[in-house]
Amino acid sequence: KIVSSFKATSARAVCQLVKEYAGHRDGIWDLSVTRTQPVVLGTASADHTAMLWSIETGKCLLKYLGHQGSVNSIKFHPTEQVALTASGDQTAHIWRYMVQLPTPQPVADISQTPCEDDVDFSDKDDADGEVEGPNDCPALRVPSTTLRSHQGVVIAADWLVGGKQVVTASWDRAANLYDVETSELVHSLTGHDQELTHCCTHPNQRLVVTSSRDTTFRLWDFRDPSIHSVNVFQGHTDTVTSAVFTVGDNVVSGSDDRTVKVWDLKNMRSPIATIRTDSAVNRISVSVNQKIIALPHDNRQVRLFDMSGVRLARLPRSNRQGHRRMVCCSAWCEDNATCNLFTCGFDRQAIGWNIN
Repeated sequence: KIVSSFKATSARAVCQLVKEYAGHRDGIWDLSVTRTQPVVLGTASADHTAMLWSIETGKCLLKYLGHQGSVNSIKFHPTEQVALTASGDQTAHIWRYMVQLPTPQPVADISQTPCEDDVDFSDKDDADGEVEGPNDCPALRVPSTTLRSHQGVVIAADWLVGGKQVVTASWDRAANLYDVETSELVHSLTGHDQELTHCCTHPNQRLVVTSSRDTTFRLWDFRDPSIHSVNVFQGHTDTVTSAVFTVGDNVVSGSDDRTVKVWDLKNMRSPIATIRTDSAVNRISVSVNQKIIALPHDNRQVRLFDMSGVRLARLPRSNRQGHRRMVCCSAWCEDNATCNLFTCGFDRQAIGWNIN
């Protein structure tokens, strides 16, 4: 394990690569961590599958094969063992999963995490090396609910607070709000001039933010059933690749214009911080406790910044470790002792990091 530390003006971050999750046959667009026990990692891939992984062992626990196109995003229900995936097949699927975590390894093995350490595999599996064959992992083929009505690729989807509704974002320039139980379309959110790239919901309020190639992101407010207000943010000069809520009243947006901007929901006219970088920024995430922004870049780097725009670290990257192609997404999981940040990319792997 290579440990890198970076001195910044305010803090020092120690970043180590802990685990690699290999098994997808094409690039990984998106990942997220379950919000219920057992805590597992979910990945969404251009190979038309979504996979669930044991964070500690790196073993595939479940493969979802219900989509007919690239799986572009994955998000987990706030309280139930249910996943939401968005796909190039113009649908979003909701599917229930049951996973059995592998037997925990002895503590000594976890602290060293050697790459070859597959304690709970049979000898037959060991011979396969890192990339798992199709038979190592149980498969799920049928969703419990299919959400239709988009006329183009569904690029992202997320659960509204409470998990009774979901929002989807599509290349047809609309975002759709659905009722989960009936799978009916409740609202179609129109106004973006070009394809949507992402959507995100507020952790505890009925707010949605959508991002688009039209260089804007929009804040949709469903708190009052009689008024659905929308705010348009015009702070970027190229595609907005994602905009996410933080705990509190901030939105953080990332763009192909190589900047990340931090906004205050109460005053959205101009950003309170701007981070300028040397490469397009993909799906960002912000840690809940420390409010650290993880920036996955087209140039294979992952950088960490605080909310005031101070750079804290760059994740270690060399020929031997780190991403070898563009990094598509980052996701924090602060409750996990082993890995608290995950990234994925077009090198077909997800990586678990420990950021201290």
